[in-house]
Amino acid sequence: MTAARWTPVLTGAAAVFTVAVAAWITVCLQSGRMLAAAVPVAALIGVAVLLLALTRFAAYVLVLLAVRPMVDLVKLSGPAAGRADAGGVSRAFDPSTLLAVLFLLAAGLWLAARARRGGGLRVSPLGVSLLLVGATAVVSALGAERLGVSMLEALRILTVVVMFLVLEQLVAERGMARRVLVACFVALALVLAYTAVMSALGHPPAEVKGSFTRISGPFAQSTTLGRFLMFLLIFGAAVHRHVAGRARPLLGVLLAVAAVVLLLTNTRGAILAAALGLLVVAAVRRSARLLLAVGLAGVLALAALPAVGARFAQLGEARAPGGAPTGNTWDWRLDYWGQIVSLAGRNPVTGIGPNMTQSQTAEAKKPHNDILRAYVETGVLGLAAYLAMLVLMLRAAASAVRRAPPDSARRGAAIGFLGCAVAFVAVSAVSNVLSNVATLWYLMAFAAVALAAGASATGAPATGASASRRQAAAPVAARLP
Repeated sequence: MTAARWTPVLTGAAAVFTVAVAAWITVCLQSGRMLAAAVPVAALIGVAVLLLALTRFAAYVLVLLAVRPMVDLVKLSGPAAGRADAGGVSRAFDPSTLLAVLFLLAAGLWLAARARRGGGLRVSPLGVSLLLVGATAVVSALGAERLGVSMLEALRILTVVVMFLVLEQLVAERGMARRVLVACFVALALVLAYTAVMSALGHPPAEVKGSFTRISGPFAQSTTLGRFLMFLLIFGAAVHRHVAGRARPLLGVLLAVAAVVLLLTNTRGAILAAALGLLVVAAVRRSARLLLAVGLAGVLALAALPAVGARFAQLGEARAPGGAPTGNTWDWRLDYWGQIVSLAGRNPVTGIGPNMTQSQTAEAKKPHNDILRAYVETGVLGLAAYLAMLVLMLRAAASAVRRAPPDSARRGAAIGFLGCAVAFVAVSAVSNVLSNVATLWYLMAFAAVALAAGASATGAPATGASASRRQAAAPVAARLP
C-alpha cells in the first residue's frame, strides 16, 4: 500500500484514539479519579518530549529550562517539607521525577555521542567538582538503610550535575548562550504570570505556615519560589543594562514584579541572600543607583508589606525543637545541628545516605544546612567534594569577572553569576538547597554562560573540545543579552 493510501487509515486511527482518550478522561473526571485522568495526557506529553530529546536535544534542553517550574503544578506526592518520608519512593511517580529520569537518559546518550564525535568534552574544574558531588551521593546512597529513598535523592543531585555538564557544552555553540538566558527568563515570566492570574481569580497560590500566608507560585513550597526568584532577580539585575531594544523595559518589569513576589514569599533566607547578591552586583559594578534601589526596596517593603516586617521581627521569638514553624528558627537550627552531627559517626567515610537524616531524628527534618548535610549524609568524601564545589564556584565567578571586558555583556553575565554564587553559599549554609532541581538548574545555566563568557574574553580553549567547537566559542559572549 502506498503512502497516499495509508494517510486516511492513519488519520482515522488518530481520530479514534483521540476520541477514546477524551472519553476516558471525561469518565475519570466524573468519578473523581484525577490520577487516572492524567495518565493518558502525561503519556502523550512524555512521548512528545522523548521525540524532542532524541531528535533536537538542544531545543529539548531549552524547553526544559523554560517550563521546569510549571511541572511542579502536578506534584502527586504533595509538599515534602517536614515529612519523614519526604523524597520517598512515593515521589518516584511525580512528573518532575519522571522528567529527571528522561533528562538523565537523553543527556547521557547525547554527552557520549558528543564525546565520541568531538574527541572529548569541555569540562571545567567546577564541572569536575560537581561530578564528585554526584558520585559521592550515589556511593552513599548504595549503603543507605532505605535504598530507594536515598537513590531517588541522589538522582535529583545528579540531574543538577548533568544539567551543568550539558550546558557547558551547549553554550560553546554560536548564539546558544543567549537562547539559554532567554529560556531562563521565560520560566520567570511563566511563574509570575501564573501567580498573578491565580491571585486575580481569588485563589492565590500560597501556603500557610504558622500565622503567615506565604506565596508559593507553581511550587509546593514558598521557600522554593523564594530561591528561584532570588537567582533570577540577581542575575537579571546584573545583565539588565546590556539588554537592547524592547526587551530591556520588559525585563525591568519582570524584575520589579519578581522582587515584590519574593517579599510575599516571606522566605527570610532567600530575601536576605537576594539582598546580599544584589549588593555584590552593585559593589562590583560600582553602581550607586543599584545600592540605592536595594535600600529603598527594603524600606518600602517594611512600610507597604507589614507581614514582611512581622516575619523578621520573629527573629526575637524563641522556637523550641518540635514547636511552631515560625519564630527564631536560627536558635532552632543551632539546636538541631547539634543533634544530627552525631549521625555522621555511623559511617564517617560515606555517610548515612542522601535524604536519610529526617528518618533518623525525632523531628523528621532535613538538616537545614547543606554543608552539615554533606558531612552527615555523604561522609568526609562528600563533604570534601561539596566544599570544593563551593570554592570553585566562587573562584570561577571571580575569574570570569576579571577576564570580561569592562562594561560589556560578558562582564554583566559574570557579575550576575558572582552575585548568584555568593547568595547560593549563604543560603546553602542555613537551608536545604543541594537537591532543589527547580532552582539549581538556573544557577547552573548562569554558571555555564558566565564561564563561557570568561573563556571567550581571553580566547582560552575549552578543555577537551574539538577545534570546531573552540572556534565557535569565540562569538558566544558577543551574543549575550
